Formats: sequence, C-alpha cells, structure tokens
Amino acid sequence: GTLSGPLTKKASFFLDMERRAIDNGAVIHAITVDPQTLAIVNPFTQVFTVPQRRERVSPRVDYQLNANNTLTMRYGYTRNDSQDSGIGNFNLVSRGMKSLNTDHTAQITETDVIGTTVNETRFQFFHEQTNTLANSLTPSISVLGSFNGGGAQTGRALDGENYYELQNYTSMVKGPHSLKFGVRMRGETIDNISPQNFGGSYTFGGGLAPELDANNQPIVGADGQPVLAPITSIEQYRRTLSFQQQGFTPAQIRALGGGATQFSITAGNPALGVNQFDLGGFFGDDWRVLPNVTLSLGLRYETQTNIHDWHDFAPRVAFAWAPGASKLSLHPKFVLRGGFGMFYDRFGVSNVLTAERYNGVIQQQYVIDNPDFFPTIPSISTLNGFQSTRSTIEEISSNLKAPTIMQSALSLERQLPLRTTLSLTYTNSHGTHMLRSQDINAPLAGTYNPSIPGSGVFPYGNTSPILLMESAGLYNQNQMIVNVNSRVNPNFSLFGFYTLNYANSNTDGLGTFPGNPHDFSGEYGPAATDIRHRAFIGGSINTRWNFRLSPFVIVQSGPPYDITVGRDLYGDTLFNARPGIATDLTRPGLIMTPYGLLDPNPTPGETILPRNFGRGPGSLTVNMRLSKTFGFGPESSGSGGGPSSGGGGGGHHDGGGGAYSSGGGMHSMFGSGSTGRRYNLTLSISARNLLNHLNPGPITGNISSPLFGEANQIAGGYGAFAESANNRRIELQMRFSF
Repeated sequence: GTLSGPLTKKASFFLDMERRAIDNGAVIHAITVDPQTLAIVNPFTQVFTVPQRRERVSPRVDYQLNANNTLTMRYGYTRNDSQDSGIGNFNLVSRGMKSLNTDHTAQITETDVIGTTVNETRFQFFHEQTNTLANSLTPSISVLGSFNGGGAQTGRALDGENYYELQNYTSMVKGPHSLKFGVRMRGETIDNISPQNFGGSYTFGGGLAPELDANNQPIVGADGQPVLAPITSIEQYRRTLSFQQQGFTPAQIRALGGGATQFSITAGNPALGVNQFDLGGFFGDDWRVLPNVTLSLGLRYETQTNIHDWHDFAPRVAFAWAPGASKLSLHPKFVLRGGFGMFYDRFGVSNVLTAERYNGVIQQQYVIDNPDFFPTIPSISTLNGFQSTRSTIEEISSNLKAPTIMQSALSLERQLPLRTTLSLTYTNSHGTHMLRSQDINAPLAGTYNPSIPGSGVFPYGNTSPILLMESAGLYNQNQMIVNVNSRVNPNFSLFGFYTLNYANSNTDGLGTFPGNPHDFSGEYGPAATDIRHRAFIGGSINTRWNFRLSPFVIVQSGPPYDITVGRDLYGDTLFNARPGIATDLTRPGLIMTPYGLLDPNPTPGETILPRNFGRGPGSLTVNMRLSKTFGFGPESSGSGGGPSSGGGGGGHHDGGGGAYSSGGGMHSMFGSGSTGRRYNLTLSISARNLLNHLNPGPITGNISSPLFGEANQIAGGYGAFAESANNRRIELQMRFSF
C-alpha cells in the first residue's frame, strides 16, 4: 500500500509499505545414484517448497525550507527471509540453507534554486546485513553436471556492509550554455565472517577409465590391456560407491575408474574486515550553437583506493542536429545525434575481501588431487603431509587498472505520420583493462600428468596455485538498434525495438580463467552478452467500455555457453579445460557432440575448442495485462526547444542503451489509469508468460555430464522480484488512488 499527502503548508509525506509471502517450488532436475541399488537415476526430479518472506517500508518527507530551498528525507527498510534457499537445479535438498537479509537506507537531499542555477546536495547511508546458516554441515559432494549433494558449505556466515555517499551537483544556464558540474565521494566498509568450505568438498569429474562388463570387471582388448573409454562424472561416482561397498582398497577403486577427482577444504580465521573509498568529479556543457544544433562537451575524473590507478580521465563529446528546424519548431521531423565517451567500472571491494582472505595467512585453501580417503575428512595437519596437497592463494595484480569502456554512438531519428517516431542507432563499445583471472603458478606446459598427483614443474617452486586478478581483458561490441514509438491517439499506442548485436571478448569477468593457462589464443570469442537478436514490443490499447489492454512481448536468440571437459587437465585445480577438435578419429575416448567429434584429452598441438563456442536456445515471453479503471467523486484538477544531444554513448556501460531504454514505457504501461475524477479504482488481471512457453535456462557445457547440451532449469523472469520459475502466472490486482 501507498499513502501520501500534506503534513503542513510546507511539508508533505509519502509512505510505501509492501509484504510478499512466496511459497514457490524449487525444481530439482539432476542425475543421482540410488543409495540402495547403486543404480544411476536419470533423471532425478523433485519439487521442494521454499518459503520466502519479503517486507519493505519506505517513508519520505518533503519540506519547503524557503522560497529557494527544499529538503527531502527518505528512509527505507527491507527484510528478506528465505528458508531452504539454494535448493534446485543440480542442488539436492541437503544443500539448503537459511538466509536472512536486512538493509536500512537513509537519504537526505537539499536543493537550492537561485534563478537559473540549481545546486543539489545528496547524502546516503546504506547498511546491509546478511546471515546465512547451512542446513547441513556435512562435506559437499559435487558430481559435475549431475548433482550437488552434502552440505552447502556456507557454515554460519555473517556479512555486514556500510555504504556512504555524498554528492554535490550544480547546473546553471548562461546564455546558450547549460553547465553542469559536481563531485561524488563514496566509502564502503565490510565486516565479514565466512567459514566457506570449512567442512570440505569432494568433486567427481569423470574421465578415461576401463570399460566394465556386467560383473564390473575390466574388459580386456586384443593387446591384453584394459579397454579405455570416457566415463561420465556420475559413473565415476557410482563406481566409487559400488567398489567401496565390495571392500576394495582405494588403489583398486582408482584403477577401476572410481575415486574422487579432487578434494578441497579451507581453514583459518573466518573473520575479516576491509574498506574502500572512491572519488569522482565532472564538468559538462550543453552548448546551443545554433537553434537546431547542440554540442555537448564533458570531462569526468575518477579514482579509488585499493588499486594503483590514478589516471582515470573520461572525456565525452556529443552533438544533436535537426536540419531545417527553427526556434518555433518544438518537434523537428529529423534529428541526427552522435557522441563518444569513456566510462570506468570501479574495482569492487568484495574482490579486495577475497584477496585478503585467501592470502595464505588469514585462510588457507587446500586442494588434493585424486584423494583416496572419500568420504572421510582428514585433519588439516594430516593434509599437510599429502604429497599432492596444494594451498591456493588469490592476489590482485599490482598494475591492475579500472575497466574502461570507450563508446561511440550515431543515431538518426525521424518523425513519421500518425505520431510515430522511428530511430536507427549504431553503437560501438571497445573495452580495455577488462577483469579476468589466471593461475600464474600453473605447471609448465607438458610437465603435468593428470594421473600423477603433484606432478609438474611449477614456476614459483612450490605447488600452490596463485590465482591472479588482472585487468588484461578485451571487449568489443557492435549494436544496431531500431526503435519505434507510435502514439496514434489516446486509445492506441505501441512502442518497441529490435537489436542486432555482436559482442566478443576474452573474458566475462573475474571468474573467467583461460581454458589452457599456457595458451590464450582460443580465449577471444563470443562474450556472454553476445545475444545476436533481441526484440521487444509493448503498448496500451483502450478498447470498448474503457478496458485497457497492455501487451509486453520479449523475443531473443540464445546466448553462448562454454564447452568444457569437466576435469583439470593442466594442474591449475580448475575444471574449465576445453576439449580438442578431433582430427585423429582412431584416438580412444572421443565424444560425438552436435559441435563435432571432440577430444576430452587433447594432445599437444591439437586445436582447442574456442571459448563460448556453444549456443543456447532462444526465448519468447508474452505478458499481458487487462485493466479497467472506475472513477468517482469530484473532478480532479491537473495539468497535463531544439534537439538535445542526450548522452551519445551509453549503450553498453549505462545499461544496454536501446535494450533498456523502453523501461519507462513499461512502468507507465502497468500503472493505474485516470478518469479525471478524484477517486480512481483500478481492477486488473495480469498474465506473465501467457503462452506458458518453456524458456530453457543456462545450458550444461560439461561434455562429461549426461546432460551435456541441455538445460536442467527454466529461465528466470524479469524485474527486481524475478524468480527461478518463469512459468505462466496469473495475478489479480486492485489499486485505489485518491
């Protein structure tokens, strides 16, 4: 509910309150092993109800200090309580955890207006606290591409964050110049307790193993040696349980294709605190050169602590030209816009927290290849005695720079008959210093044997993986966007866009590691944002008896996904190695896929499949709303220059440009109607995913998984409260405004 009105002659208030009680089903779609018969269950499906409770209270007070000054004060409190979160997809019920998130937001804005000069000072304080408790403290079991069982390995975690921000912006008009300048200061502190993976995690990845007969005995070839063939991760797990039940030794189990692929555990101090501060200032001038020409010039500077990068200057220039327009032409028939700008992404304080936590002193991450002690957990002191034990360290590169996007845009806008506007926009985004990671202590090429734990020659002498966060990535995006906005009359309006998009990169963020730590040649390829086609259409149609119909349709082609072998082929403790493109068809273990014959054990010199080579299916979402507004009471009182250069370069960095520019239309489309009366009651029925079209979620790219090339979840919805299940939903709504 919302409530607003006057407090005094100089003050008014607004109050918004909301509560959501959601008991949706978490859909588990996995492949497991029956604990009694040890048979593989494919598929294993289960729906588990996950209760969620969300409350939000947000009051606001506006106060007129005097004729020139106003003061706005806002406060917001949000509480999200989720029981058994984390369940679904590959995660079994045992991976559930309780999560409670609360946040407080306090904002104060003072606005000073003197003639054509406006000065605005804003202060915000944001405090967020998250408490997480795993339902089970047992070790986790990850059978890659099949299921995730055991405990969630979050332990009892606590995260408290304080965020401060102070802004001062000034705008003024001096003849043909509209000037804007200001400064922003932000600070953030984090106090975190995270016993992540303190209980240990086992991973099963599959690989080459002897073929077994019906009695689980190796099949011998003509040469007298066991016939080797690739087995899936779930088959490796099944063999482990079966041979353990028969009393086989760890060495015997390993020889028959069983045994865990990797074990990891973390120890040390779970508590840590970090802080960060950043500063930014800008100056801009919108200069009306001619009645039909506007030139925008601007410069921004940003800097922050925790990285040694002090030269983040961001120049921006844009123009707008309306040929044939004059001072009297408020709506020119034709407008040409263009611009160039530089934009920086700040290096997040959470990355600093990760680096300081896993520096090898505060916490230690131990990784053991081919452990022979499944399912028991040895003590930390015992692990130190294993030959294959490695302690993972995470570092921030000393020359890391803020990711930079250089963006260019050119737009043509044309007024058409029937109050229709057509625009065609081309944007180019070139990103440098993009974030990615690599193991700089991976064994030298050709020295690591996956079947021999601890093997390899390491550049730094020890066997500890050193995961370096660096800014060596590259991003390139080209988009062609067509926007149409038609407001034929008060009863009929449609708007929409189509985007043709090409995006390539060698990273999708800090979580991106090279598939081969010794060869980066296959890393540059489709970016995660490389969705080739995207189209949207929405609108508002007022039918007979003033029933308003509001369609909202989204269609897009499939995103790329990475194809991996699900094993550590290079000794960097990562499972992101990609298969080779098979040329020798006689090699054992080749796997036939829709992308050709792939080699999960590529030989030196064999061409490796490029990153993000797979392509998922497209999606279609049709939403519809039907509403009727009834008005009563007295009639209400109300009111119903040249081109602007806008910001000729906001596509990628500022939220996708045309892809999101229609968001305002969506809000107005779903708002309540007005009848000209003081009181209005709107009754509506809304359908999300009206056609109940199945939109698959992320695709499994592990070729060692029985679900390779398939999705085990459906795509999530849109909006702040989007949920994992995006099947058809019908909602009845009532809104009363006065």
